[in-house]
Amino acid sequence: MKPVNASKSPVTLSVSPRHTILRFAIAAACIAFLIGKSSPLAAQGPTGPQLPPKPPNVIRIPATPMPDTPPIPSDEIIRRFATQEDEFARARAGYTYVKLVRVEEIGPDGKPAGQAEVVSTPVVAADGTRSQKASGGQDSTLRVLSLERDALEALAKIPEFPLVTEQLSKYEIAYEGTQPLDELTTYVFRVTPKQLERSRAYFSGLVWVDNRDLAIVKTYGKWITETGDVSPPELPFTIYETYRQPVSNKYWLPAYSRSDSSASTKSGSVQVRLIIRWNDYQLISAAKPSVPPEPASASEPAANPSR
Repeated sequence: MKPVNASKSPVTLSVSPRHTILRFAIAAACIAFLIGKSSPLAAQGPTGPQLPPKPPNVIRIPATPMPDTPPIPSDEIIRRFATQEDEFARARAGYTYVKLVRVEEIGPDGKPAGQAEVVSTPVVAADGTRSQKASGGQDSTLRVLSLERDALEALAKIPEFPLVTEQLSKYEIAYEGTQPLDELTTYVFRVTPKQLERSRAYFSGLVWVDNRDLAIVKTYGKWITETGDVSPPELPFTIYETYRQPVSNKYWLPAYSRSDSSASTKSGSVQVRLIIRWNDYQLISAAKPSVPPEPASASEPAANPSR
């Protein structure tokens, strides 16, 4: 192991969702922050049925949390949101859903000039092992990138609940302030790995915690190892902004994730975008799932380190 390098690199990528009573949607917001350092934030809303979120606009305007002192100790907030993460990871094993992965190449007009997508659903084996089975998609019109099976498998390994109780000791978690977000107010925490390893990846970034449920409702950051940032094979994506939605009015589960980057071409570079959606959550059984949460995979490499 080696200690995390204290150097920081700036990142500007922002997307934010909006929930209303009758729908969950992504609304425009803003973010610009330094990974591992205090940073700008974006919006998240609270309740309502789960509807497919709309693609958000990206607005690169700086925003910062309001510095303050939380009404309860930050250590208690961390302990309670980690407990919620344990519960959400267990609960998610009891749901099926439709997952869409799309890669887009963006043209000069800001619209997709080429894209490919794969739609899949989870399959639960007799031993409880879960995997994704492709159930549809779209013929590729990509010219620069490709959406291959290896990349999909790498994306599937990215833990959606990185801060379960078992993983807390691996991180420095610092309170940054509060952010009013639509009808919701959130506490914002900066997450930094204490040490890096070659064979395991750790989350580095920000999390937004609802001040009522004390649950994580949004994450923004990347996965890093001793050898560098982690990204899917042949794809340039490393930083993910992920929003959650309330399922069954009590579990905040993934709804929408986005990553923006660029790819080199002979004539220069092209803007590229990765979008992941989780739709149509359906309870498999009324009984509480007995499958353990995901801490075992929470420190596994999400993919091969980027070159």
